[in-house]
Amino acid sequence: MFSQTAEYALRAIAHLSMNPSTPQTTRQIAEATQAPMPYLSKVLQAMGRAELIRAQRGLHGGFSLLRSPEQITVYDVIQAVDPIKRITACPLGIRSHSNSLCPLHRRLDQAIALVERQLRETTIAEMIHESATLRPLCAFHAKDGAKDG
Repeated sequence: MFSQTAEYALRAIAHLSMNPSTPQTTRQIAEATQAPMPYLSKVLQAMGRAELIRAQRGLHGGFSLLRSPEQITVYDVIQAVDPIKRITACPLGIRSHSNSLCPLHRRLDQAIALVERQLRETTIAEMIHESATLRPLCAFHAKDGAKDG
């Protein structure tokens, strides 16, 4: 249901959330999240434009969160890189459906609305702290160097 782009963005945000005190380079994020570095670079740029993360140049530079994980939702991250598309008109272009959605497309849009609501209600902090034994999205190196998950 979600694109690879959204997956990489969520992995990157989760990694940055778990390493809040140290900016992370694209290479560090790519290695920790198992995302290809060139593609991840574009994902990070999109999240920067959405004001979820910031880039710091220089010797101790890298990416870090602009807001706390408690203030960033899964919806925010997905919308930054691959927005969820609601059904507002007949996807088949049927003229008689131009003013309202048919029952099928109305139900599909309602399902999308439910998913959207759940993503808006789920913060990155909740996702990360939900399980003490499993880390979201992929295995990460914890701050102490131990491998999670």
